[in-house]
Amino acid sequence: MVGFDASMVIGGGGASISYWNDIPVELLLQILSLVDDQTVIVASGVCHGWRDVICWGVTRLSFSWCKKNMNNLILSIAPRFTKLQTLVLRQHTPQLQDDAVEKIADYCHDLQELDLSKSFLLRDRSLYALARGCSNLLKLNISGCSDFSETALGHLTGYCQKLKVLNLCGCVRAATDRALKAIGYNCHQLQSLNLGWCHHVSDEGVKSLAYGCPDLRAVDLCGCVLITDESVIALANKCLYLRSLDLYYCQNITDQAMYSLAQSRMRKEHGVWSRSRNEEGLMNLNISQCTALTPPAVQAVCDSFPALHTCPGRHSLITSGCLNLNSVRCKCGVQPHRRLVPNLAH
Repeated sequence: MVGFDASMVIGGGGASISYWNDIPVELLLQILSLVDDQTVIVASGVCHGWRDVICWGVTRLSFSWCKKNMNNLILSIAPRFTKLQTLVLRQHTPQLQDDAVEKIADYCHDLQELDLSKSFLLRDRSLYALARGCSNLLKLNISGCSDFSETALGHLTGYCQKLKVLNLCGCVRAATDRALKAIGYNCHQLQSLNLGWCHHVSDEGVKSLAYGCPDLRAVDLCGCVLITDESVIALANKCLYLRSLDLYYCQNITDQAMYSLAQSRMRKEHGVWSRSRNEEGLMNLNISQCTALTPPAVQAVCDSFPALHTCPGRHSLITSGCLNLNSVRCKCGVQPHRRLVPNLAH
């Protein structure tokens, strides 16, 4: 551990530092930028001067290192770190409770990114508190928070309308069609949404999203077993900037959805895409376990989007569990295959 001598001298000018609070603000913040977040928390308790500087200058903290007593720690430091913009509270074992989130909402009004993933003890009180005190949120991760309700989530979106990234993976009670309608109505700037394993989601909810959130770039629908081609068609037609789509285990998806994606590329080339020639369209597509799909339909998608790859090392078109799609190849995989054909013929 680095120690400080009470009479340490800094710089060629020989300015002496006799007390902790004599350290210049700029130097203290530079030192803190080199240490971990746990050390930052400890340093904030050295003296009043350090506390004030640190709480004013630190905008990002992660508590993923905290294995126990996270809740009490948040209750004690939230009133001091009022300038936080990013806060990571990911947990290995459930610790965080509603009173800690309420404290964050009371004091951290500048918060833009909040990670509450695996906070299994949280209830609706937390979402209502965030809606009240953290309306500037841009990114929110509540994956695994299975006790939130659709009503509380809908209420949150009414106040946090600047959201661009929302992770609802495993939020089976909250992520319903009713909640997705609220998201589509309120969060028009949304760019990324994870609905993994939210098995109550159906076409009705996804279509509301597509119509209300045209700027969506990444949508994860893995395990959403109720959705059909209608969801994919709506996303293809309305979300012109879509880059990543995960349909793992969506076994109601058929060739119609794939052809819709392929045709969306053609439409974009005469509209939005013509203004942005460097854009490559869909760059990641997971259709693993979508066993109703046929090679011609998937090949059409692959041919339409050059950034989709089936070749090793660049695997962005994922077809695991679909043995009938083994013949689908990206453009860079087709050429080597074709060169081998004459040799095999001999």
